[in-house]
Amino acid sequence: MKKTLVIVLMIGLFGSLTAYGYRRPVGIHGIGPRVGFTVNPDQIHVGVHFDLGDLADNLMMQPNLEIGFGDNLTVVAPSFEVDYRFRPDWGVWTPYLGGGAGPVFYSAKHGGSASELGIYLQFGIGKGSSHSTSGHFFLEGKLGLADAPDFKATVGWTFGQ
Repeated sequence: MKKTLVIVLMIGLFGSLTAYGYRRPVGIHGIGPRVGFTVNPDQIHVGVHFDLGDLADNLMMQPNLEIGFGDNLTVVAPSFEVDYRFRPDWGVWTPYLGGGAGPVFYSAKHGGSASELGIYLQFGIGKGSSHSTSGHFFLEGKLGLADAPDFKATVGWTFGQ
């Protein structure tokens, strides 16, 4: 049952890449750094993310790659994420809610490695420049639902067009 749910979720997320949004068509609208910490394993993570536009009004895509260090592990976690922004205006603080999925690669300091398919529920708040549809600051939290760190807190900036 768990594998079926994951497969259906992945097909839905990746299949939606062919659609494009009303306000910002699918495409690269920005890129930026991200940094934060995770709980279980207890780590600091750094990474990069891409603003790929909107699938529909207020439904943005922001895949990312994070690398975590600490707790005698190195964790590499690429993730495809879709978030719903509750307000269409990028110039004001806008809360969002979404989710993501992607492989999580674990490498122990003294040998051994594993890989899992991580699934996340995420929430955050972001603010962009007035009258801009890209280039924004965000604060984000992620809850690991399956085979992922239990919690992540991240801050980031997107440099865009």
